[in-house]
Amino acid sequence: MTPQRLTLITLGTADLDRALAFYAALGWHPSERAEGVAFFDLGGMKLALFGLADLAADQGRPGAALGTGAITLAQNFSDRAAVDAAFACALAAGATPLKAPEAVFWGGYSGYYADPDGHVWELAHNPFWPLDANGRLAPPEDTAP
Repeated sequence: MTPQRLTLITLGTADLDRALAFYAALGWHPSERAEGVAFFDLGGMKLALFGLADLAADQGRPGAALGTGAITLAQNFSDRAAVDAAFACALAAGATPLKAPEAVFWGGYSGYYADPDGHVWELAHNPFWPLDANGRLAPPEDTAP
């Protein structure tokens, strides 16, 4: 077993159709759909949008009032201009700006927005985390002796 991994992140949404329209405006397209849920392929893992009532029932808590948690989802980009472009795209799609992209204390560049359900996204350029040709974090160099 490999304990240090994620395979699925699920975001509860008050209006699945609205959420799907928002993410479509960002260029995201579901790879799978089922009643009350949509899945996006992220290359080795998936992101799901799940209606809040259906998600609560699936968790074994029918009728629970689910909200957003204290979590930030992040996308890294190859440069500052790409961060700015992604931030502008999110705002045009209906995101709420939280912090415009700017240089940050750790040596990178980042900004934050909230999607229509209040899920917080960070858009960042981290010069210490190179990206591969697919925009994924490049594997660390082999540092074994």
